[in-house]
Amino acid sequence: MRRLLDGLYWCSGWLAGICMVAVLFFVVLTIVSRYFGFVAPGADSYAGYATAGAGFMALASTLKHGEHIRVTLLLGVLKGKLHHALEAVVLALATVIAGFLAWYSVRLVWQSLEIGDVSMGLDATPMWIPQLFMAAGTIVFFIAFCDELVLQLLGRRVDPRGKDAHHE
Repeated sequence: MRRLLDGLYWCSGWLAGICMVAVLFFVVLTIVSRYFGFVAPGADSYAGYATAGAGFMALASTLKHGEHIRVTLLLGVLKGKLHHALEAVVLALATVIAGFLAWYSVRLVWQSLEIGDVSMGLDATPMWIPQLFMAAGTIVFFIAFCDELVLQLLGRRVDPRGKDAHHE
């Protein structure tokens, strides 16, 4: 199960990277199209969709690598069982919030698909397509928080940044 979850986070991170390359591609395409006088309909929109996709797809990988901003002022002072308990409470709250985010992201995709929502640009992209990246990213983010919470409750959670990384 551990390898499956780590593979999921790895794939999510790679998809975020691919989205960043797509942003570069669409920005360069927009610049080149203006320079040479041809139209690249929707390139600006697609760059925006890819930017959002990159942000959402990177959430879980960033969490699992300990790169999210954390305020550890109180946690850094606490030791032992109190530290463990507070960390579990915080992870439980974050899991609930990530669950709501995932739920409403999936719901948005479903509603966009149901009503036939399209972008306002010339490309008329069905909105559920770019929204899929948001939904997938938030689902993997929720899974990552569930994973962190279970590891914390079992006493097997490790800080990926090291023990002395409590300086945010």
